Amino acid sequence: MNAPNTSAAATPKVGFVSLGCPKALTDSELILTQLSAEGYQTSKTFEGADLVIVNTCGFIDDAVRESLDTIGEALAENGKVIVTGCLGAKAGEGGGNLVRQMHPSVLAVTGPHATQEVMDAVHANLPKPHDPFVDLVPNAFGVAGIKLTPRHYAYLKISEGCNHRCTFCIIPSMRGDLVSRPIGDVLKEAQALFDGGVKELLVISQDTSAYGVDVKYRTGFWNGKPIKTRLFELAQALGEMAQAHGAWVRLHYVYPYPSVDDILPLMASGLILPYLDVPFQHSHPDVLKRMKRPASGEKNMERLLRWREACPDIVVRSTFIAGFPGETEAEFEHLLDFVREAQIDRAGCFAYSPVAGAAANDIGGMLPQEVREERRARFMAVAEQVSAAKLQKRVGATLQILVDSAPGMGKKGGVGRSYADAPEIDGVVKLLPPEKISKTLRVGEFTKARIVAAQGHDLVAQPF
Repeated sequence: MNAPNTSAAATPKVGFVSLGCPKALTDSELILTQLSAEGYQTSKTFEGADLVIVNTCGFIDDAVRESLDTIGEALAENGKVIVTGCLGAKAGEGGGNLVRQMHPSVLAVTGPHATQEVMDAVHANLPKPHDPFVDLVPNAFGVAGIKLTPRHYAYLKISEGCNHRCTFCIIPSMRGDLVSRPIGDVLKEAQALFDGGVKELLVISQDTSAYGVDVKYRTGFWNGKPIKTRLFELAQALGEMAQAHGAWVRLHYVYPYPSVDDILPLMASGLILPYLDVPFQHSHPDVLKRMKRPASGEKNMERLLRWREACPDIVVRSTFIAGFPGETEAEFEHLLDFVREAQIDRAGCFAYSPVAGAAANDIGGMLPQEVREERRARFMAVAEQVSAAKLQKRVGATLQILVDSAPGMGKKGGVGRSYADAPEIDGVVKLLPPEKISKTLRVGEFTKARIVAAQGHDLVAQPF
């Protein structure tokens, strides 16, 4: 076990581990910002820490195992552990708290988006040294606080929770119903991020399309002007803000409601990126019905066609589930046909995994694990074929690339992304050494490049 920092004069040190999705990452950023604002030192390791905070994920079984293992590792190495996040809200056998049942020696357990409860637990076990202003926190973006992403891109969470009750999902039981952030607060944070040098803003939530539904699209204020709490107005304001800073805005977790059609002109005009992350999950009406998916899923094909008519450059990424309970071979073939016909640019797929507490567990027709995995493999083979063909069509095109890595000022090349590539989930653009000796590449800056080849999920480009 590593010895904690016991010097009376030393700054209290908190080890921090963040697991799970970008929405959990933004929760971590809020906690880290508050810790730093109160004078705590933070670290990504357990070594020398006075206590450790683990922000967990509890969405699928693999994530639960990873979270429980991480908590156990933190307890073994440090001994003083506070648990937060989705797993903290999960019930175990007999209705008790799962984390408490598995690791009874943790100091405290909270659910997701619980910054104050986490800070209360920290204060109880490690008194705060002082309380400076957040603006003075090193590496922070003013009111936007600390970010765990590279400095040139950041996630902007616009709401918490979800009003849907999809049968495979337990997020509403952990994060609650939809709660939209005031639009003035969202835009204030975005402004701070752009002013701080962020070149790509990734808008996230559980259901981005539903932003403002819970407050009946209430009118808020930004820069003294009224503005509706609704996705269209938010996207327009963010796009105008980004344009003034030469930056990108990318939308994630967008359910295919008819209202999304209104966003396409903003993409066609270049105000926001022509990119939509849409969680379709399946294509067959009967499977979608068993999943209790919203947004008239059976009309997704015609909706996609309308989007491509309005904005031919649009890139659509999506996630799907193969082997959902009761899925017949014909229903699965329908899904494969959909991916081919819809020309989904980027697709991910999960083999259905039972999640404790999910309503889908009560649906008959659970398929054997080997069938679920086999269907996932078949799906990915088709999806990758579609994606590879679409990437091949980009050869010869000139694209704007945001540079993510450029050792030695890019003299030997680097790695970046086009508008079609979200960080960590899509492919990348491998940048060759620039043709001009005077040309340099800098992380967080844009460069024009000509696509010269496609390699798997990635592109190869020549900067100029």
